[in-house]
Amino acid sequence: MSAPEQSAMILLRNAEVFAPEPLGRRHLLIGGGRILAVLAADADAPHVMPIEVIDLDGARLLPGFIDGHVHVTGGGGEGGFATRISPLPLSRYTHSGVTSVIGLLGTDDCARSTRELVASLLALREQGLGAWGYSGGYHLPPTTLTGSVRGDIAFVDPLIGVGELAISDHRSSQPSLDELLRIASEAHVGGLMSGKAGIVHLHLGDGPRGLDLVRRAVAESELPARVFNPTHVNRRRTLFEEAIELAGQGCHVDITAFPVEDGEDAWSAADALQRYLDSGAPPRCVTVSSDAGGCLPCFDGEGRLSHMDVGTPGALLVTLQELLGRGLPLERILPAFTSNVASLLRLPRKGSIAVGSDADLLVLDDNAVLRDVMLGGEWHLRDGASLRRGPFEPVPSATHDKTGSN
Repeated sequence: MSAPEQSAMILLRNAEVFAPEPLGRRHLLIGGGRILAVLAADADAPHVMPIEVIDLDGARLLPGFIDGHVHVTGGGGEGGFATRISPLPLSRYTHSGVTSVIGLLGTDDCARSTRELVASLLALREQGLGAWGYSGGYHLPPTTLTGSVRGDIAFVDPLIGVGELAISDHRSSQPSLDELLRIASEAHVGGLMSGKAGIVHLHLGDGPRGLDLVRRAVAESELPARVFNPTHVNRRRTLFEEAIELAGQGCHVDITAFPVEDGEDAWSAADALQRYLDSGAPPRCVTVSSDAGGCLPCFDGEGRLSHMDVGTPGALLVTLQELLGRGLPLERILPAFTSNVASLLRLPRKGSIAVGSDADLLVLDDNAVLRDVMLGGEWHLRDGASLRRGPFEPVPSATHDKTGSN
């Protein structure tokens, strides 16, 4: 796969910039994969050559989404080996506005390995996507590459924490408080050694204990509350209330954009984010992820898989569009998809539009439809047409290559 030719510099003119805070009409100068300048609307074009000038004519320009929970090796397997899900190709992320992913292992941390996860992350990086991941999986002792969680985080470049460690779930290792604190301390110290996030990303199941183990960990240890990062917190309504309370203590909680049926004891991602923001909990302590590539299973009373769905990266854009359709301001909801994730995961060049940030950018039209996607200064989607795909992806016909097909 060869990269498309492009000018040394790109000037995006007349963009309505959300950084994610609203900056108004601005021009952006891009070069070397970074944002070089954010210029006032009345500023003259820089005198650099060669330069490609693109007029966005007032379209909204925002940072690319950081999807903090992705099964980059494929998830599933709860219903037998035939239910293992294949990895998603590059364009399933980029054409949904996802420009960075955090990969992890789920239930299957036996047949799938940390070694395979790291290889998948490096492959996505080679294709231009921002890609990091977590050591371990659902179970204890955690599967690792170096022999310890601390060693993985300290010495393996893409690995920034541990997860998704399962609690309150019949598929978990039923960890005790001491076991959770031991893993959390390993992650925290590994993060301190390497300047990485050093968090424990916690899968929450439907079990009645909910977030009790996390509450006890925060109350009874010296570890910072930010180390504990529960996800799927909107899967039960009472669990979500627990999550809001924990966020008030400094935990960052993650909402999953999975499908929710009418009458189900759960909140959709749009409902959950709106309720969170209205609750008075710290706005910086909430994120939204897709569970892309992962199994979304339902089990019977004996713990057997009855049916399943598969998470998709497109769920993030759909959630954002739904909230915009309700009249919520873009600047209020956008941090949960961008800057909040970058802050928690200590990715300083991601999640914002600022000088020095990576040029990972999305353009939305007046109807909030994704029009353009740029990764590291290179266009992957322009005017809804695909410009870059993974090395083994078929090139679609023009009539079928439409954003939102995820």
